Amino acid sequence: MNLSTIQMVDAVACVDILVLMNPPTRRRTAGATAAASEDSRARLLEAAKDVFAEKGYAGARVQEIADRAGVNKQLISYYFGGKNGIYAELGRQWLKSETELQDPELPYDELVLGYLRNNFADPRGVRLEAWSELTGRPDAPEPATEDLADIERRQAEGELSDTISPAMVMLLSQALVMAPHLMPDTVHRIFGSGPADPDFQRDYTEQLGRILRLLRA
Repeated sequence: MNLSTIQMVDAVACVDILVLMNPPTRRRTAGATAAASEDSRARLLEAAKDVFAEKGYAGARVQEIADRAGVNKQLISYYFGGKNGIYAELGRQWLKSETELQDPELPYDELVLGYLRNNFADPRGVRLEAWSELTGRPDAPEPATEDLADIERRQAEGELSDTISPAMVMLLSQALVMAPHLMPDTVHRIFGSGPADPDFQRDYTEQLGRILRLLRA
């Protein structure tokens, strides 16, 4: 790597590249190097969330992700193996956060409202999912076997009515949770405010809770 290439890299990214090239006597301490590398990686993931949510997988460009993160785009390959790799890492992060939201002991309406509140806090996951539905994704979607089984269990135990199929309950719940972020202009036209408005969030959460409680047995 020549000097002109290194000059393209910001101060944090330099650490990531130089650590692979320099002899031990010229390296920074292991703690400082690890911290700088983790910072670059975290910035890339946050930038990737923004770009993928705005443009979808097909429309996202690694150069734009790197520019927003303030690092050299070579680091996307270094940390994640490329565009598909960083997209997959975001998927793993989402699955981890979803696991934290899934509590089988919660009533079904509270379980769904937890997803709603999570989306209000960060709607990028919803937007990325919408892009994936419309333009495709690099990996095959996982079947909803476990989620459907949980609804079937709740119906069998008498928590939810069995007059509506588990598939319809799940689709209805997901649609209502995602709608404010997929149709923000329509939401504003109907409700007079958008999904970022705290008053709308409070009222929508209350109204959705009432709808979900209608599904009880």
